[in-house]
Amino acid sequence: MNILHLKYAVEVEKTRSISKAAENLYMGQPNLSRAIKELEESLGITVFKRTTKGISITPDGEEFLRRARRIVSQVEEMEDIYRNGRIHRQEFSVCTPRGSYFSDAITEFAARLDTNSPIRLVYKETDSAETVTSVARGDFSLGIVRFRQSFDKLFKDLFAAKKLFSETICEFTPMVILSVADPLAKAEEISADELREYIEVTVPDHSAPSLPLSDVKKTEFSDRSFCVYDRTTLLELLQKVPRSFAHSAPIRRELLAEYGLTAVGCPENELCKDVLIYRKDYRLTEQDKQYITDLTNAKRKAMAVYNQ
Repeated sequence: MNILHLKYAVEVEKTRSISKAAENLYMGQPNLSRAIKELEESLGITVFKRTTKGISITPDGEEFLRRARRIVSQVEEMEDIYRNGRIHRQEFSVCTPRGSYFSDAITEFAARLDTNSPIRLVYKETDSAETVTSVARGDFSLGIVRFRQSFDKLFKDLFAAKKLFSETICEFTPMVILSVADPLAKAEEISADELREYIEVTVPDHSAPSLPLSDVKKTEFSDRSFCVYDRTTLLELLQKVPRSFAHSAPIRRELLAEYGLTAVGCPENELCKDVLIYRKDYRLTEQDKQYITDLTNAKRKAMAVYNQ
């Protein structure tokens, strides 16, 4: 086994195709197939399973490739340092749900970085399943997963199976967000019954429903809903579409005011959690620790809405 073999395997995983990987590596397909076979023989495991539909990865292969990606990344970083005379590069990556206080935190964090030094920051908003997979594979250093209290055991078991450390960073009962001009805006509390004729604006997480009444397939509001995949569109819809609402995680007062919205409690909603995850064999960097601090501060500002 050598570094080239590791790079070949990582490229095959990325493309899920021997021919495409060979093309990207500027080598012949037979030579790449032979190299992968030699690698598997030296390891004593099967990394890739060849089928009529293409390439799939075996359980042993997943574990091997997780380690291979890390080694290849470290080698490339070392090559970059000595080839270009660089002695330090700021690295940070995180996957989060689609939520405003995560955006606030990453903006604050990025503003602290030294822009005179090389920087590589990757921030991705996605669903729970992709976050867990990306962090477990080592594609992202940190992840935040959001789920309802009733999913707690399911996710704890998943984190254990994927060898992920987990820590709750926020617990909240979703509030109802709607226009300040709506008749329900001045209510102390809103019930699901009162929202029956309203249009629900959702940012769905199909892999694990994170907010009550927001699972597109199961919600009783499925025949009166708008599904969007970004925060700005959601807020604009609430601002402009009469009799529309959304169940929301903590969100800053200033942001609500900017869109002419307000937040009202809904006692029927289930407690939700935002949980920080990272691999158990991963050591937090100073950048990671700073982000977690900025995340905690952003959460505190957003939670102030709950105490208004």
